[in-house]
Amino acid sequence: MLNIIAAIIILTVVASFKFILNADWNQVAFTLGFATIIIFVTVGAKKLMAFWLDADVEHEIWQFSRYGLRNHWHFKKEIPGGIIFPLFLSLFSLGYLKFTALLTFETKASKYRAAKRFGFYSFTEMTDWHNALIGGAGIVSLLIISILAYFPGGIWEQLSKLAAIYAFCNMIPISKLDGTQIFFGSRVLYAILAVITIIFLGYAFFL
Repeated sequence: MLNIIAAIIILTVVASFKFILNADWNQVAFTLGFATIIIFVTVGAKKLMAFWLDADVEHEIWQFSRYGLRNHWHFKKEIPGGIIFPLFLSLFSLGYLKFTALLTFETKASKYRAAKRFGFYSFTEMTDWHNALIGGAGIVSLLIISILAYFPGGIWEQLSKLAAIYAFCNMIPISKLDGTQIFFGSRVLYAILAVITIIFLGYAFFL
């Protein structure tokens, strides 16, 4: 739960950085509400899909260690990329760059799944396809939020754009982000979701 709370706080800071600089606390409060909706909905969508697959998912702040292609090109300890990169880019760009890759997830099959599907507990691993479905559920939930928040207009447009940006950043296929898990689970699913999120991102930036 602490990782979820941390993600909400970081997303709020990243999304409302310019409002914070201008001391526009009303907008910051709205952004906090929108960040809460986005994090809880996407986490809930993944957990719901995992439940349907007789599994569970645990979320944590994105940890980053590898910085090159060779095996020895990595930090001795993982660094919290889901905290450092979003905040650094916001500070560097004075709020113009919103990098919102914050959380990663790990999937674990339940004993009920093993008992129901295989009859004994030695086959409990989830496949890459299952991880792709779970990650895809999170992305789809964000796109649905973006669509639903678009129609009321007004302040809700901020939620629509933020959900689109969050979906796009999490589709980047690096490290353990959702995009990586979707890509290695299903190239077709990744291609479809990537095209859709790019279209939504175009709306967020240019419309």
